[in-house]
Amino acid sequence: MTKILEKIDTFGFTLKPKESEIKSVFLEVKKLFEEHGFEVLLSKESGDMIGESGISFDDMCKRSDVLVSLGGDGTLLSLVRKSYKFKKPVFGINAGNLGFLADVSIDNVEKFIQELISKNYRIDERMMIEGAIKSIDGTKTGFFAFNDVVLTRSAISKMVKINASIDEKWFNTYRGDGLIVSTPTGSTAYNLAVGGPVMYPLTQAFIMTPISAHSLTQRPLVVPVDFTIELSSADEKIIAVIDGQDDYELKPDDILVIKGAKRGARLIHSLERNYFDVLREKLHWGDKR
Repeated sequence: MTKILEKIDTFGFTLKPKESEIKSVFLEVKKLFEEHGFEVLLSKESGDMIGESGISFDDMCKRSDVLVSLGGDGTLLSLVRKSYKFKKPVFGINAGNLGFLADVSIDNVEKFIQELISKNYRIDERMMIEGAIKSIDGTKTGFFAFNDVVLTRSAISKMVKINASIDEKWFNTYRGDGLIVSTPTGSTAYNLAVGGPVMYPLTQAFIMTPISAHSLTQRPLVVPVDFTIELSSADEKIIAVIDGQDDYELKPDDILVIKGAKRGARLIHSLERNYFDVLREKLHWGDKR
């Protein structure tokens, strides 16, 4: 957890794409912020989508004290990755469905604004993945991930074979439909769907979870964040999918290098938010007896 902000004057918004009702929701939320004296900026891409004026994404990030996603978890994921270099704290207003990350509901925006004004909030620092694809031709493509990196087959009929090393020492070959390398934040995403463990989001570790492994001995593995993971396939193309949004093709003998980023993403939450309450609500865990 990091210190709260000395001042907040300006909020920069990005909106859930291709959502027919998002304009009216944004204008309602914008009015609430402006009534409290805050300046509201809108990214040009979002502005063009709803017919409102906006500014370039980079300018919005530079001028804003806090960045806001209005949508679902996917909208917040995209905002966190795209704005990572600007080091600005982020929170999400949930106009989507599940809302593990975007946890301020539309009905609670007014209350949350009051909490921001009274400094009754916290900023959590969530682990980020820093990744790079080293091609056999010598080129290197870098990226950041907030939830996970998924290695999967390029053709639905094929099994993938992924060689995995930790700190340059080979330790396993995964055979099956693929492999997920998840952050603790991403543990409740694809990792959870394929039987991986839920991990408290402020933990500093990777979760390596095989997808439909062709061996009963392959199990999820938790790896400390200070290790470097290297993944490759010697005999076939594989696809690396970043946070379910961007994808890269790895040719045979290309190497995917994954390590913990030097700093985390900064997420603003209400002091009342309890992660275990979120799990119980979203995953419909058992009633208290």
